[in-house]
Amino acid sequence: MYICILMSFINQIDQILFYWINNKMDNSFFDYFFIFIRNKYIWLPLYLFIISFLIFNFKKKGLLILLFAFLTVGISDFVSAGIIKPAIARVRPCNDRISNLHLIARVKCGSGYSFPSSHATNHFALGVFFFLIFSIVNKKIAFFFIIWAFLISFAQIYVGVHYPSDVFIGAILGSLIGFSTYNIYKKTRVLIN
Repeated sequence: MYICILMSFINQIDQILFYWINNKMDNSFFDYFFIFIRNKYIWLPLYLFIISFLIFNFKKKGLLILLFAFLTVGISDFVSAGIIKPAIARVRPCNDRISNLHLIARVKCGSGYSFPSSHATNHFALGVFFFLIFSIVNKKIAFFFIIWAFLISFAQIYVGVHYPSDVFIGAILGSLIGFSTYNIYKKTRVLIN
């Protein structure tokens, strides 16, 4: 009984926050900005720069970092999209009849499930992994990856495809995965050197 009451309360908070972000924050700048940063092709130059930077500056160590970066995203996507989403089967707000009554749909709604946000899980996994990698080199560059993950994750709520709890749990899950793969990377790096 208490679990049902708690879940009902969390769902109500989720609906209120979703409505506030999706509706009340509505403005033309955010419409452009958050749709723009969600576009995966926008980030291709960044990915190419990171790959080039790591290989050029760190050689074999850079290749190892890239291997672990791909592993990080692979694990996070498998856990969020392959295991948790089908198990929870939460409908996206843009596909939910109740949420859809007040929804401002800014992008095409996906047909997949909502919980957790794979965008949030994957970007926070990679963001935390690169934050830990680059914090040794430059703290400002390192923090960029956390801000990058946050903005892309927040955009999922603003455009109407995820609830705040989808993004919040995805961010926590992704951060744990990024932290874990970084620690495995550190141990592997020591063994290879």
